[in-house]
Amino acid sequence: MNLLSTTTKRRSFRRNAERALLLACFGILAGCASGPHDTDNPDWAQGGMPLPPKRYETDKEWEETATPPPPAFSESRLLPIEMPPYMSLKFGIDPNTIAITGDGIVRYVVVAHNRNGGAVNAFYEGVRCSTAEMKSYARYNNGAWQDVAKPEWKRLNDLNSSYTKALSRQALCRGNAPRASIGEMVQNIRNPIREVQ
Repeated sequence: MNLLSTTTKRRSFRRNAERALLLACFGILAGCASGPHDTDNPDWAQGGMPLPPKRYETDKEWEETATPPPPAFSESRLLPIEMPPYMSLKFGIDPNTIAITGDGIVRYVVVAHNRNGGAVNAFYEGVRCSTAEMKSYARYNNGAWQDVAKPEWKRLNDLNSSYTKALSRQALCRGNAPRASIGEMVQNIRNPIREVQ
């Protein structure tokens, strides 16, 4: 009788310990699942660029200022954009074309050419750091600018052109805002920063 009582007590203790452990695991999982996540944003679980700031009903609706014509650029002034070595194109930016507008857009001319020389293509673009978007306004081919028919904002993470992402992270943006000055941007193009933003 004594032996049966001891076995029953061990089973009971073990069952209670298993239940307590199971409850503790569920508690930890529930704690990990809840947190300060912006679940209104479908990309909240994605890593990478910081989320754009939340908008409120009292915020003034953002409106882009009129876009000036593409500025003149010079291939002799190009500063190279640091790109992976496997890329067949080289990209550079003329620092004299960089402009920070009052509406928070950084506009610039970027030039692309093959590493072996050849045709020169240039793009007049703008980056909106607050929303991590870019817009292409005009393209330079065969010695003349051609306006983009319907320029529209596109998310940096959705683009195939990695030079725009690289330029934004290396030089133009600090988090969700343009860098403090064009001088700081040029310095960061010359010496790309490697910081977590």
